[in-house]
Amino acid sequence: MENVAPFELTQEYLERIREAIEEKNEVFIRKSLVNVHHEDVSALLEEFNAEQSKFVLELLDKEIASDIIGGLDEDTRAKFLAVFDPKEIAEYIEEIETDDAADILNDLPVKIREEVIANIQNPEKASYIIELLRYDEDCAGGLMAKELIKANVNWNVVECIAEIRRQAEDVEKIYSVYVVDNEDRLLGRVSLKEIILAKANAKIADIYNSEVISVFTYQREEEIADLMQKYDLESAPVINVQRKLVGRITVDDIIDVITEMADEERKLMAGISEDVEVDDSVWVLSRARLPWLVIGLMGGLTGAKFIGVFEDDLLKVASLAFFIPLIIATGGNVGIQSSALVVQSLASIPVFDSSIWQKFIKTIFVAILNGIVLSGLVYTFVFLSYDSTLAFIVGCALFTVVILASLLGTVIPLILNKLGFNPALASGPFITTTIDLIGLAVYFVVAHLLYNF
Repeated sequence: MENVAPFELTQEYLERIREAIEEKNEVFIRKSLVNVHHEDVSALLEEFNAEQSKFVLELLDKEIASDIIGGLDEDTRAKFLAVFDPKEIAEYIEEIETDDAADILNDLPVKIREEVIANIQNPEKASYIIELLRYDEDCAGGLMAKELIKANVNWNVVECIAEIRRQAEDVEKIYSVYVVDNEDRLLGRVSLKEIILAKANAKIADIYNSEVISVFTYQREEEIADLMQKYDLESAPVINVQRKLVGRITVDDIIDVITEMADEERKLMAGISEDVEVDDSVWVLSRARLPWLVIGLMGGLTGAKFIGVFEDDLLKVASLAFFIPLIIATGGNVGIQSSALVVQSLASIPVFDSSIWQKFIKTIFVAILNGIVLSGLVYTFVFLSYDSTLAFIVGCALFTVVILASLLGTVIPLILNKLGFNPALASGPFITTTIDLIGLAVYFVVAHLLYNF
């Protein structure tokens, strides 16, 4: 097995490579990149312009260069491929698995895409890519690769091994052999271990496992990710509505999907409404952030107006104002904690599954316990620092806010999920703004009633 050198992209290394490119020092570049993983080379090339990157790639083996192109960020790759002509792009596409090739071509202008396909020398690969391009990239058809190993149920082990050897030239990773009938309908799977241990004249029909988990071409990537995580699958066969085997999805594709889903949820929780990167334009970054910032601003203005309603109360008991930040911050923290747990549960449990409601009941008891502890601590502090009446008001208000924030943090994600929205919205500015307003309302209403203004 070839050793891959540990790699660290330092500024000094970057400058040395850049100088070598300017000086056309091919020997140094080849020597510097030998045994460096293609993902690391991709990260390196993202620091260069398209012309510099092209010069480096042309010094490398075509297969390695193709892997490097596949590892580039989408925006970087689009700019990078702009300096290649369609014939050059086709040469790299020849070395890339069909699912990744389709993703790359999808990012190209239609005219360039058509010219690239026309220049692909392998007609079978070209037809596979054309087939994949017609699928939405967020469904199984768009995720799958056409390269796989399949065997007819009527073959014996010898015939199967011969076919594995033939097909394996195009398949990067072999997890299992899929078994089909004469119409290419999926029947099951057989592991390489079973094939190796079986007698040469044994029939595939006698050794294959009919219990195979498959996905349809139209299924969404989120469903597939959940399925493969649940059953710990390394790969999953993809079938069409006639149950014919048309491709496979491997775990590395699903890891990408899971990463994208987590990134999307993280952005939603932070109040970013678009898919943006740090190197996007100022306008794009501002546009992605402004909607929820405006909502937060409106919530703040509403809160300020609400406090104004109780201006007379504040004038009479100025110390009430000291604990406004405490009420707001605690309510927000409790709400986000509750919503985060529900969002996590929704990832693996149906919306109205009984276990969700068991967790809902548990949330109430947890909220009560937390409310008692927090309000008790606050009561003690305010009692020792001010007076018993103010301590009772702040303690009661905080207890009520903790209960309400826990309930809202649990219910809002469930409602959003039921309505078809991403429940991660409930862990961001949406819930904090809502709880801030409710917290203020509870605090001043309790104070007003207990002080008997």
